Amino acid sequence: MLPRLRDLSLRYKIPLRGSLLVLVTAAAVTLSLMFREYDQLRDDLIASSASMGRVLAKTLVTPLVHDDVWRAFEIINSPFHASGHELAPQTAEIVTVLDSRGMVYVSTQPTQYPILADPMRTNRDFSELQHAIDHYREFEPTVVEPLRSDKLYVVAPIVSDGVQLGSLVIGYSKSAFAPRFYAIAKRAGVVTLFVIAVLLPASWYWGQRFARPLMNLARSMEQVSTRIPAEAEVRVEESRDEMGQVGAAYKAMLQELREKELLKREIVVSERLAAVGRLSAGIAHEINNPLGGMLNAINTFKHHGSDDPVTVKTLSLLERGLLQIRDTVAALLVEARIESHPLTRQDIEDTRTLVLADANGKSVRFEWENDVVGALQIPSTLVRQILINLMLNAVDAAGANGVASGHVYHDSRDLHIVVANNGTHIPPERMEYLFEPFSSHRAGGHGLGLWVTYQVIRQLSGDVAVASEPDHTSFHVTLPLETQPA
Repeated sequence: MLPRLRDLSLRYKIPLRGSLLVLVTAAAVTLSLMFREYDQLRDDLIASSASMGRVLAKTLVTPLVHDDVWRAFEIINSPFHASGHELAPQTAEIVTVLDSRGMVYVSTQPTQYPILADPMRTNRDFSELQHAIDHYREFEPTVVEPLRSDKLYVVAPIVSDGVQLGSLVIGYSKSAFAPRFYAIAKRAGVVTLFVIAVLLPASWYWGQRFARPLMNLARSMEQVSTRIPAEAEVRVEESRDEMGQVGAAYKAMLQELREKELLKREIVVSERLAAVGRLSAGIAHEINNPLGGMLNAINTFKHHGSDDPVTVKTLSLLERGLLQIRDTVAALLVEARIESHPLTRQDIEDTRTLVLADANGKSVRFEWENDVVGALQIPSTLVRQILINLMLNAVDAAGANGVASGHVYHDSRDLHIVVANNGTHIPPERMEYLFEPFSSHRAGGHGLGLWVTYQVIRQLSGDVAVASEPDHTSFHVTLPLETQPA
């Protein structure tokens, strides 16, 4: 049972603990008030009984001096027959007068306590009462509560001229407290229930408020085992207290995990592309040697062979096929040619002129912005190749009546190329394979354009970032200027 309670959610555990605290506090306060009222009733009874005992003891002096038993009986019996007057909160159950020897002189219950009888034979409580009588303190009334007795006694000495004539014993039943005690308990119970009815909902409300940040944090942390939640999914307490500090630290940890995951993906993609590049380059070199030999053989046969039309046509088809293979292989062998003049504004405008014709032919609105003014120390040929590849891809992706844009600018350190379009966006599952060769998803594409572009960017020690969402896809290329030969 205890483990189950311990495993309860804080959503229930905190309100339950608060409710238990409210109930314990209410019970403690109620019991304290009840016992206090009980003690107050007892104290009032003792005070009233002691006062009545003094009055009756003084009144009984004359009957005892004159040995007037009947008069003494009338005096002790008068409180039971008083009309409209109550000397104590509870009426005495028995009043007995003992003589100087401890024998019954007179009693309100003469049948049980006859005259001159030994009261200790009838009631064992009188043995303890006799001990109190033998040890009077300045002849003041004494309260006696015998053990295992259901009665409380007030013993008052009857004294005349310093001589003790006897003792007055007034007995009260403890059950007489019950009606008033139950009435007090009932009122206290009603007040306690009212307090509980008010405090329990408040306890549950504040308990839920306190537990909600912990629950949100726990739910978010559970997701980390399978995936890193997006920033919009993380709901933690934002404040300056301890809970807010924990939430801020957790959000900072998630941000670091996202950056680490992004870096890990970039490293994996870079390594895969590098491996594919090395493999493609190796295959291309192996293909180029026999390919060149076959093209030379065809060229020799065309000049020195027969003029048969079928043969000439066949050789022409073979030559075109081999040339297409050579162009494809050449695309796999990307090499930065440093024999190029520095990049100028006109070089960039030339690429716009080349792409604009293709855009007009496909009914694509092409937006252009060139912020380059002077010459930049970076190979113009390679930058033009990057620009043309990216802008032609943007025009193809935009489609008829679409929009493609190009923006070239630089700062003190880097050249920036931003190419965008509003065509169909690139789904996330394609992003990791976007720059791999032969991975085109466009009709008629061979999948080498972006791969070649990526290889050129890496050769120039640059970087490319791709962002794609519905109706907007952008490529942002960053090329460092200071380290580039011209």
